Amino acid sequence: MSGIILVVFAIILFISAYRIYGNFISNKFSIDGNHTTPSHEMYDGVDYVPAKPPVLLGHHFASIAGAGPIVGPIIAASFGWAPVYAWILIGSTFIGGVHDYTALIASIRHKGKTIGQVIENYIGLNGKKLFLIFTWSTLILVIAVFTIIVSNTFNSIPSAGTASILFIVIAIAFGLLSYRKKIPLLISSAVGIVLLALAIYFGNQFPLLLSKQAWIVILLVYIFFASVTPVWILLQPRDYLNSFLLYALMLGGIAGLFFTMPEVHLAPVTNFNINKIGYLFPALFVTVACGAISGFHSIVSSGTTAKQLDKETDAKLIGYGGMLIEGVLAVLALLSVASLDQAHFIQLLNEKGAVTAFSTGIATFINNIPLLGIDKSHASSFAALAVAAFALTSLDTATRLARYTFQEFFETRQQTEKSGITSNRYFATFITVIAGGLLTMSGQSMTIWPVFGSANQLLAAIALLAITVWVINLKINYYFTLIPMLFMFAVTLSALAMLFYNNFLINNYLLSIVSIFLFVLAVMLAWQAFTVLRTNTEPSTSK
Repeated sequence: MSGIILVVFAIILFISAYRIYGNFISNKFSIDGNHTTPSHEMYDGVDYVPAKPPVLLGHHFASIAGAGPIVGPIIAASFGWAPVYAWILIGSTFIGGVHDYTALIASIRHKGKTIGQVIENYIGLNGKKLFLIFTWSTLILVIAVFTIIVSNTFNSIPSAGTASILFIVIAIAFGLLSYRKKIPLLISSAVGIVLLALAIYFGNQFPLLLSKQAWIVILLVYIFFASVTPVWILLQPRDYLNSFLLYALMLGGIAGLFFTMPEVHLAPVTNFNINKIGYLFPALFVTVACGAISGFHSIVSSGTTAKQLDKETDAKLIGYGGMLIEGVLAVLALLSVASLDQAHFIQLLNEKGAVTAFSTGIATFINNIPLLGIDKSHASSFAALAVAAFALTSLDTATRLARYTFQEFFETRQQTEKSGITSNRYFATFITVIAGGLLTMSGQSMTIWPVFGSANQLLAAIALLAITVWVINLKINYYFTLIPMLFMFAVTLSALAMLFYNNFLINNYLLSIVSIFLFVLAVMLAWQAFTVLRTNTEPSTSK
């Protein structure tokens, strides 16, 4: 089997899905570019700021991608390439794309609020409170884990630390020039890309040698300011410019495939039970999250993205299109190791890790492109830097999203304006960063990480549950969200039950308690939703 066939088929399928299924969803919700979006209606110059579609796509894609669509498919390839490839295609098209797009639509129809507001309107206030507690707790875990990952990366690859700091400076300048000086996007983008290349060069020339603990402190200070700063100064431009790193990596990898012409040597299917991963069901669908469906995406869609959407018609490109682009990245990640036989793949994965395996494979593809003249070591370093940059993007986005969640927890439908310390963005961010920092310093965040995959997918199931209840209230056909929701509940509840049982057997009571807590939370929310629908009670009729 040729790797070229797999990537070409995936791209053709995703393009077709964007045009056909994307339009199907748009028509369901009567998407109209004349509808006023929250970014205009509630403009505040800090969080609610309209962005041009390419800029917002860059922010959204950079935020949802991170290292997830790279690490997940490579680890899951232990089951063989065929189930991973099939799940990426089906998941991105009919589950993840629907999840991301509908979460974005639901948010802009509810004043840019999170899925928690949808739950309050159609399931009840208690459901909203439970959801926001769970969401904030999950985001604190994300902050702690990504702080550790990024600090480790910058400590081991000092050039990445220097380049990332320069990226931030460039992004601030880009934001000021674009929004204050009104420099055309094409010109500012071209200059920004050149400066990014120079930042990478200077990063290699002047690596910043700091300890892991020093980087942790720097990162915690950075995410505080990144959360409270107006999005147009840092978040929008940094994510937009960073997205070019990943676009370049993807284009270079795909172009390199046609010159390398790799054959897939991984076994199509290996075993239905893999040590340290679990059974194919549900482990595959939890391991490959980003790249197929990820609950974190719904928080981004209904968190930062919905507050920056300029027109409703942009939602299809950002929500559905962003997920399909991530699907292409996931396929590319799978193909980066597919030329290895199963034994060598397992050895590389165990000894070097998924990121190194990806960087090595992509470097091989890029190295084979004529005329570019990029040697394998430089291509590998660039790939590692791109992954590190997106891990940092996920970190600062998660902090802002946790701040939104904290503030929204104390709001009610009756509030007409924000007031009190809990609505203060500095206070909400301070509590969030302190909580994330304490978990980072405790050394427990990586211990809890195995349950995060299930928690992340549970977020997706709950988001789809809330959206399905909303869609039913809109009196339109709801099966396109109901079926993905039922599947994700089956996946997450099965995974959590197995995590509880396996950790209980080895006396890991912490993970057992967390697993059963999430299981009970999901069942409670599902029951509340069922009760609302069964009794035909509609707490709100707003759309």
